[in-house]
Amino acid sequence: MTSRDDVRTYYAGYGQNELARLTTPAGRLEMALTTTLLAPHLPSTGTALDIGGGPGRYTQWLVERGLRPTLADLSPELLAIARDHLDAAAVEEIVEADACDLGRWADHSFDVSLSLGPFYHLPRLDDRQQAVRELVRVTRPGGLVAVAMMPTYGYLRRTLTMPDERHRMADTTMVRDVVERGHFVNDTPGRFTEGFGVDPRDPQRLFEDEGIETVLVASTHGFATGLEDQVDTLRESNPDAYAATLDVLVDTATDPALFGTAGHLLLIGRTPR
Repeated sequence: MTSRDDVRTYYAGYGQNELARLTTPAGRLEMALTTTLLAPHLPSTGTALDIGGGPGRYTQWLVERGLRPTLADLSPELLAIARDHLDAAAVEEIVEADACDLGRWADHSFDVSLSLGPFYHLPRLDDRQQAVRELVRVTRPGGLVAVAMMPTYGYLRRTLTMPDERHRMADTTMVRDVVERGHFVNDTPGRFTEGFGVDPRDPQRLFEDEGIETVLVASTHGFATGLEDQVDTLRESNPDAYAATLDVLVDTATDPALFGTAGHLLLIGRTPR
């Protein structure tokens, strides 16, 4: 089975959970910070690609921002869910596609390109390089790109959250592969099977090597990583404190001291002009 097959199988079983993921306390915080960090850099109109967008939560947000998005994903099951929830008239296209092969689209097709899912599913360097090149190719010169990544330590943190996987912390080969190579492999049935963790000390290197100008890198949970439930309790109990918490999380999200323990890292950049 290829890595792409593994990804399809994983999300085929995940299905509605992926749709609901961004409505959990952790997901709400991730989406709130991601959209708040992105919003100032978006054009008021134009075309957008949401590659790896799954059931289309960010696609819907792009529609609400006045853009006309295309949603693409490797998983037919997630795209079927998206078709049930998105207004077809507001979306240019919903189509199956691989982040490493965007050949169905011509050069400079989009003003904005989001890739908020694929990169941590690409353990091979050549695949990651190809995915960046394709993202640059289909985005207009000077256009906006946004990419989500997992830092290396995120895989070890994730392992510790799984009661039936914690024993793997005694596997020194597994731990070394994650820490030294950013390569995570998991043979637990039905789980995240293989992934790549970026070095949190230099997360933008791959993208800058392909000509992308970094606008910012941020932790999508900020200093509240692991405290999402506590933050979420403020939404209804104390909306003013919740809003103030989001403000300080956004203001400090780009502090590199937060990157190593982030759940996800967000890179926002501009393609070569």
